[in-house]
Amino acid sequence: MEIRNKANKIRLFNWKTPQMRAFHFSWFAFHICFFGWFGIAPLMAVVRDDLGLTKTQIGNTIIASVAITVIVRLAIGVLCDKIGPRRAYTWLLCLGSLPVMCIGFADSFESFFLARLAIGAIGASFVITQYHTSVMFAPNVVGTANATSAGWGNLGGGTTQILMPLIFSGILMLGVNEALGWRLAMVVPGIVLFLTGIAYYFFTQDAPNGNFSDLRARGELPEADGEHGMGASFATAAKDIRVWALFVVYAACFGVELTINNIAAIYYFDNFELTLASAGLIAGLFGLMNLFARTLGGIFSDLFARNSGLKGRVRWLFIAMLCEGVALLFFSQMQVLALAIGIMLVFSLFVQMAEGATFGVVPFINKKALGAVAGIVGAGGNAGAVAAGFLFRSEALTYQEGLFYLGIAVIIASLCALVVRFSPEVEAEENAAYREAAGAEPSAAMSLR
Repeated sequence: MEIRNKANKIRLFNWKTPQMRAFHFSWFAFHICFFGWFGIAPLMAVVRDDLGLTKTQIGNTIIASVAITVIVRLAIGVLCDKIGPRRAYTWLLCLGSLPVMCIGFADSFESFFLARLAIGAIGASFVITQYHTSVMFAPNVVGTANATSAGWGNLGGGTTQILMPLIFSGILMLGVNEALGWRLAMVVPGIVLFLTGIAYYFFTQDAPNGNFSDLRARGELPEADGEHGMGASFATAAKDIRVWALFVVYAACFGVELTINNIAAIYYFDNFELTLASAGLIAGLFGLMNLFARTLGGIFSDLFARNSGLKGRVRWLFIAMLCEGVALLFFSQMQVLALAIGIMLVFSLFVQMAEGATFGVVPFINKKALGAVAGIVGAGGNAGAVAAGFLFRSEALTYQEGLFYLGIAVIIASLCALVVRFSPEVEAEENAAYREAAGAEPSAAMSLR
């Protein structure tokens, strides 16, 4: 898929261009999805007591919250190719708001499990976010655009840990008991999800030159059938070993982040004997690093590309992954609260830079099957979270032991980054495209203002 008039600069305070509207709406939508997706996580200590959940049952709900996302992410990427990111995001946000608001009706482990399973579908929002920024921004800034939009979206994992206990506390101040309070608290993110879906439909468009339906009507984009259909697009991506290498890499970075989002609050609550609000605040620091950390991963990806082309992007991805694994090993051994927080922040920095670095590579794997590639790689993150979830549901392993084994797995997975290679022709073509975008004429740059 060749899209014209991509932005070669990111102008954060410009809302007039379709590129920047897509940028801001995509990260905000993903951010709000995190509220719905992980809104219950910082309240799990209360839910555990209310529903009488065991550690194994809590682990099963954690797995459920990320398992369904694997399937939905695989589908949502090719759906973006077919109907465009604008309509795909609108449907996902509006339909996804329903189970978020309805989780309050859960009165047993089984019903709570099913609710978390259904909510997990909104985690596919990440794929649409990355797809939308990939079609809007040129090669010289696409890594930064992808990383920043995803990072500010992932920031929702941190703000959720902080805000949901506050929303819960505010509801309790109205005289509501805890059993009803956590249920009412989840209505808040559900309403915001629905309203965001409506706004996405009216204020964004699929590509710089218009929506996919308009581009196809003008002959600027092939029809989504035959060799350009959903099945053919997915098959093309699935046959590429590099896609599955990035699947494993993303499983070991974003999958780890999802796991930490699910267990951090209860981990600090139990291991360091903190209050629910304090544990949520500290757990939130992990996600808050997304404010800049994932962006740094994309910036370094673009900088490595300037000096070493696509090979540079891959080398940087390997470095970030290796450092993530080492930092996680250290974090797993921390017994003092202050040290645990400090090492957690270092670990968080490399986790999120690795995520940014991954999607600094994805747009260049196969442009004709961009949605399918993004969907498969994105699904890897949730597959990793599912696999990691089994470490933390076992009564035989402590959370610290689980984190240690997870660190070893990340170091091994980092080697998969080295499997990603590009042909000399592709390298030359992308290097030329990078130089052209970076050295665009003033008139082209002015059009983005």
